[in-house]
Amino acid sequence: MRKVKIGVIGTGQISAIYLKNCTQTFNDIVEVAAVADLVPELARKRADEFGVPKACTVEELLADPDIEIVLNLTAPAAHAAVNLKALQAGKHVYTEKPFALTREDADEVLSLAEAKGLLVGCAPDTFLGGGLQTCRKIIDDGWIGTPYAANGVIIMGNASSGMHPNFQNFLKLGGDPILDMGPYYLTALVFLLGPVARVTGSARQLAKEIKIINPKSHRFGDTVPVEAPTNVTATFDFRSGVVGGFQAAKESFGYFPRLEIFGTEGNLTVPDPNFFGGQPTIRFPNGETKEIPLAHGFTEDSRGIGIADMAYAIRLGRTHRASGKLARHVLDVSLGIFEASEQERHIHLQTDLERPAPLPLGLKYNRLDV
Repeated sequence: MRKVKIGVIGTGQISAIYLKNCTQTFNDIVEVAAVADLVPELARKRADEFGVPKACTVEELLADPDIEIVLNLTAPAAHAAVNLKALQAGKHVYTEKPFALTREDADEVLSLAEAKGLLVGCAPDTFLGGGLQTCRKIIDDGWIGTPYAANGVIIMGNASSGMHPNFQNFLKLGGDPILDMGPYYLTALVFLLGPVARVTGSARQLAKEIKIINPKSHRFGDTVPVEAPTNVTATFDFRSGVVGGFQAAKESFGYFPRLEIFGTEGNLTVPDPNFFGGQPTIRFPNGETKEIPLAHGFTEDSRGIGIADMAYAIRLGRTHRASGKLARHVLDVSLGIFEASEQERHIHLQTDLERPAPLPLGLKYNRLDV
């Protein structure tokens, strides 16, 4: 099968794992043809590090007729604008999350893609990993009976260490707990249980500004404004009848993830949706807790699997899984939480979709199609 050439825009911290996987793990289906960044030195560094033949400007990358997919790894505020440029250049596009910061921007991207007959994909693609794929099989095969409730928690430290190169982004919309970490959990829940019909929630923040307290930070001692909610709780009514709860915060310390799905015949503890592997466990009515062997591969850090799946979809004419439509629904849920908090009411969502299909069983090493 002829490889799909991709071009990467944005060579920040997250680009390393994407480039590693796209040049090694998934190189049977994709080929990285070029990388671009507003800082040319960063693009050249990544190109040299991963053996990419060309480091160039964004304009040069978009003008390259051989590149079919643009991988957009820019900052959240730039996602929609870069996606539109890529589509206007006739490229399929796969973007880091969040898909956009407004519904209007997301819809503009999807409308342009449909008009041009192009595909749009979006992270996270962790739901294609062995942990969550196995959980989907557990649910679909009836191991926990009928799911009726779900509960997710992700508690993280705040940005007061100032050690991340772009720590200020985590204090703005897009770096907040719902649009930054929430997509892992919301995407996993939609993949496992189907779309959300109604959402309510509360969004708060403890402080309007924080002081950088780590003496190793280049901003040590500075006071930085907090521009987005940092403590959010939500309730979801899924179209399937499941009721779910979700708590996401970046207010304190450490890292505390948890996701559970409760069924009439068992309670499923889901591995951390921020990762690809992990161990699913079921607690049965007799009190027994059983670890379930993984039925699927891709348990290491496989970021880029969503792009590889899109490449197969392009070549085979099938539907890709980490789609813009899925990301648009997750964005609808996320923004609905904020709106519910502001308006003090339930938000009925307009988006709907079918659950993405699970990966086939028995795939050959690093392949996504039989």
